[in-house]
Amino acid sequence: MNDKQILKDKRLFIFDMDGTIYLGNIVFKAAIDFIKKLRESGRRILFFTNNASNNHDVYLKRLSLMGFEPGEDEILTSGDVTIDFILSNRPQKSVYLVGTPRLESEFIRSGIKIIYEQEKKADIVVSSFDTTLTYQKLKCACFHIQNGAEYLCTHPDLNCPTENGAVPDSGAIAALISAVTGIAPRYFGKPYPETLEYIRKYTGTEKEDMCIFGDRLYTDIAFGKNNGVFSVLVYTGETHKEDLGAVPQNMLPDLALENMSEAQKIIFG
Repeated sequence: MNDKQILKDKRLFIFDMDGTIYLGNIVFKAAIDFIKKLRESGRRILFFTNNASNNHDVYLKRLSLMGFEPGEDEILTSGDVTIDFILSNRPQKSVYLVGTPRLESEFIRSGIKIIYEQEKKADIVVSSFDTTLTYQKLKCACFHIQNGAEYLCTHPDLNCPTENGAVPDSGAIAALISAVTGIAPRYFGKPYPETLEYIRKYTGTEKEDMCIFGDRLYTDIAFGKNNGVFSVLVYTGETHKEDLGAVPQNMLPDLALENMSEAQKIIFG
C-alpha cells in the first residue's frame, strides 16, 4: 500500500494550527475546504497546537471566525498535555507558572495550585510561551528551580511564526532559564510521547488510525516519526523543500505537499 492510499484510510486527522491551516491572520481557504470534506466523510478532526499562550475559548473563537467551524471537543494544546501529566503524575503538587493569564486560568480550572512570586516554595516550575513575560517571572522561576523545584515546559518551539516574522517562543524562554539554572526542562507537546498518549486517551483512537498535518519538522513531523503516527508536511509555514535535504532519512515526513489542496485531491480526487 502506498503512502497516498494509507492517508485515505486514516480516521483521525490532527492539524497543527499556525503555519499549517493559517499563518498569523492569513487563513488558508484550501484548509477550510479540506477539513469540511473530511468531516462530511465521517472522519474525525483534532486541532492541536503547541502554542499554549491561549486557551480553548480563544482558539474556539478564532477558528470559528476563520471559518473552520470547530467543535468544542476538537481543540487541544500542549498546555492540556502538561496539565494532564501533573494531575496524573504529580497530584497535589504546587506550580510556579511562567505563562499567560489565559494559560494560568486553565491550570487553576483544572485544580492545580498556583504559587505566586516567591511566597512559598513551589514543587514544580512550568514555563511556556509567555507573551506577558517579565524579568520578575524569570527571576522567580530560576530561584524556585535552584531551590529544588522540578522544571517542566509545555513545548519546545524556539520561535512562533507570524506574518511579520518569527518571535521568541516557549523553547527560547526555557533556554534562558536553563542557561541560568543549569537545569533542562522536561518538555511536553509535540513531538513527545505524552502527547500521543493524551490524544489516544482523549479521542479513543489508536495511533494506527491517526495522521498529523504540520509545517515544522522538529515538532509536527517528529511527533509522527517518533510515535508511529503517519505524518504529512505542508510547505505553508516554517519548512521549505530545500530543508528536507538536511533531514535524516528516518525523520522525513511520510508525505510532503505544497498545501491542503493537494491533500484534498489525494483523498477525494
